[in-house]
Amino acid sequence: MGLLSGVRVLDLTNVLAGPFAGYQLAQLGADVIKVETPQGGDLARQLGADPELNRRHMGVSFLAQNAGKRSITLNLKSPKGVAAFKRLVATADVVIENFRPGVMDRLGLGPAVLMAAKPDLIYCAISGFGQDGPLRDNPAYDQIIQGLSGVMSVTGDADSAPLRVGYPVADTMGGITAAFAVAAALVQRGRTGKGEVIDVSMLESTLVAMGWAVSNWLIAGVAPRPMGNENMTAAPSGTFRTGDGLLNIAANKQEQFVTLCRLIGRDDLAADPRFSEREERKRHRAALTAEIEAALADRPAAEWSPLLNRHGVPAGEVLSVPAVLEHPQLVERGLLQRFETVPGVDRPVRVVRSGFRLASGDPAPSGPPPALGADTGSILAELGYSASEIDALRGEGAL
Repeated sequence: MGLLSGVRVLDLTNVLAGPFAGYQLAQLGADVIKVETPQGGDLARQLGADPELNRRHMGVSFLAQNAGKRSITLNLKSPKGVAAFKRLVATADVVIENFRPGVMDRLGLGPAVLMAAKPDLIYCAISGFGQDGPLRDNPAYDQIIQGLSGVMSVTGDADSAPLRVGYPVADTMGGITAAFAVAAALVQRGRTGKGEVIDVSMLESTLVAMGWAVSNWLIAGVAPRPMGNENMTAAPSGTFRTGDGLLNIAANKQEQFVTLCRLIGRDDLAADPRFSEREERKRHRAALTAEIEAALADRPAAEWSPLLNRHGVPAGEVLSVPAVLEHPQLVERGLLQRFETVPGVDRPVRVVRSGFRLASGDPAPSGPPPALGADTGSILAELGYSASEIDALRGEGAL
């Protein structure tokens, strides 16, 4: 029994932002039903690093965000498909979609229509720019949003920026924002019985997540600039070369800097007028980095990290994705969930679970990602359709 047990979510979304939102809700116990087109379903089914899985419409990009969901195929351009969808909405608590603004209205399935029949429905629309404004009709992909939001302008260093963040951060922020908004709307509905219409903008979600990069300009009038692996707020705070591997150090406090100097055998640095005070260290950042890296060359990053942390100096190795997924910290906390059997997939599948744990039971998907339309018959039967009616819908192209 998850926190959202008993909540039914209709997930009409594609690729990442919307499916990621639905995945978070599914892990909390919601009954998330993917409503997919009969002609291929979610585009993510054809995306990922394994061409054979893409051909089977079980691409890695789909597997990553859709465990714990059920799949029904409905043709929303068919009158009988629309009728079946409306019947499904009558049983639902939440509808999530990430079409361009206006698409659901043109299908006759916009929030005004659905909420007229079900006033307590929570309708969440995720789009690149929001449901209004001069850019509302523009197509939006993660890279487009990264560029427009300023993310690329502060990523990299003076030579490499603007640079794209190495994962779809704008899509991810849009999805997590949508999941948060839906959860809040469910709380409100529990108090008032009223539904809600949620308008999530990937552009705005990304800007909100940029934190100091935005507030330093808004409040202090200081425009952010790309600083590579350095932290603008302090020094030494960034990435340092060691005898083997890279090490991130964040000695942001004076006592942390003094301790760092002692541990690397360079107490003299703490007394050097170029480095003795916080602002002086920032002004002489390059010289300080050179001195620290010369001292760190005596040991590998894997030895420096535990030593520094043991004495209160924040530090961590710079790891690859495969390396961090095998780290004892993540293994002990069970971040990954393994499915031995997944329909349409010829191997076990591991997925990343939620980024938090609960005393009442950790969030986790209840089952593997579904094959396209795998649950169409059972879901329609739940709605009262007979076997012959389901066959007729299939024959008419509604499913």
